[in-house]
Amino acid sequence: MKNITAGELFAGIGGIGLGFKKAGFKLSWANEIDEKACVTYNKNFKHAMLNKDMKELDPEKELKKVDVITGGFPCQAFSIAGYRKGFEDERGILFFDTLRFIKEINPKVIFLENVKNLLFGNNATK
Repeated sequence: MKNITAGELFAGIGGIGLGFKKAGFKLSWANEIDEKACVTYNKNFKHAMLNKDMKELDPEKELKKVDVITGGFPCQAFSIAGYRKGFEDERGILFFDTLRFIKEINPKVIFLENVKNLLFGNNATK
């Protein structure tokens, strides 16, 4: 699997990336807005970490094409443990930026964190 490449959105400190790395994937890049998380991530991984707001990131110009995109996007907007504002929460609309990255990079596989109420969007009350 060394030839299968992956890129991480909302990489955090690299939990999802570590699983992919241990499974034999080649991690090409990661993106995370939290500066402190990036410090930890960079101690554990050698590939490119972009500490940048994804809304300001141009995937076509700034990222390599990859076979797999992973994403642990902010789940607070949808989580049953949160306020359930869905797409009315600024964190919730980051889902649409995730779709923009997927469209522009066109990976073979998309691996997103499971959030129970994501299917309900603005009606995240079920």
